[in-house]
Amino acid sequence: MATLASQGGTARDTRFFLIMALAMAGVIIAGFSFHLLMGRSSFAEPVTVHLHGIMFMGWVGLYAAQAITIASGNVALHRRLGRLAYVFVPAMMIAGTAVMVHSAQTRGGPFFFAMNEFVISNAMGLYCFGGLALWALRVRRHQGWHRRLMLVAMSILTGPGLGRIIPAPLLIPYAWPISIVLTWIFPLIGMWADWRRDGRVHRAYWWGMGINVGVFVLSMLLAYSQPGFAFTEWLVAGTPGAERPMEAFLPPGFAP
Repeated sequence: MATLASQGGTARDTRFFLIMALAMAGVIIAGFSFHLLMGRSSFAEPVTVHLHGIMFMGWVGLYAAQAITIASGNVALHRRLGRLAYVFVPAMMIAGTAVMVHSAQTRGGPFFFAMNEFVISNAMGLYCFGGLALWALRVRRHQGWHRRLMLVAMSILTGPGLGRIIPAPLLIPYAWPISIVLTWIFPLIGMWADWRRDGRVHRAYWWGMGINVGVFVLSMLLAYSQPGFAFTEWLVAGTPGAERPMEAFLPPGFAP
């Protein structure tokens, strides 16, 4: 995220991306904190889950810090911190995949998501984040592209936070697509801000959201294909996760 502040972008732009970064970070933190306070999450998880949490929350902190440093004019620190992103992004894709597999095999994933959606669409969304974030890093000298691609990438990670805030069990069987579509709010706000200010939407948003939406649609088609069902069944075969239904369901005696 080592943006060159000298290239493009007004103070108004910088404030906007700072606000968006803090808003997305706030949504993620709020979602996980809410579940922890409600007793729906605990620290009694294996090391894989803890490492995943540290890695992803570290990224949230890094993304917010990058927005703050560039807004405060501390370009040198912004550049130094930006180098960490090259390590974080690949590590997050590995850690995210490991936790997804762990969740699927131990409990079949969240009961309010269809298991095939959780396994395939979730993984493809994670890799979409990684691809967009790495692209944003490659074009870091072009601030307009860098900021917008990174915003779209970061918006994908708000899904788990939003999914913990919305009443997902009450949204069965549409909880998964609803939780994903809600993440599009942040890039759409960015597109609206561009249009209001410039009378046009920056191409980075069209590319970023085009890829984001396209990957989601493709992931759902794959999840509900025969290969998608077969892969999900293979992944959980012989594990406790195989005992739950493939489709989303309410556990016996569940009370919202």
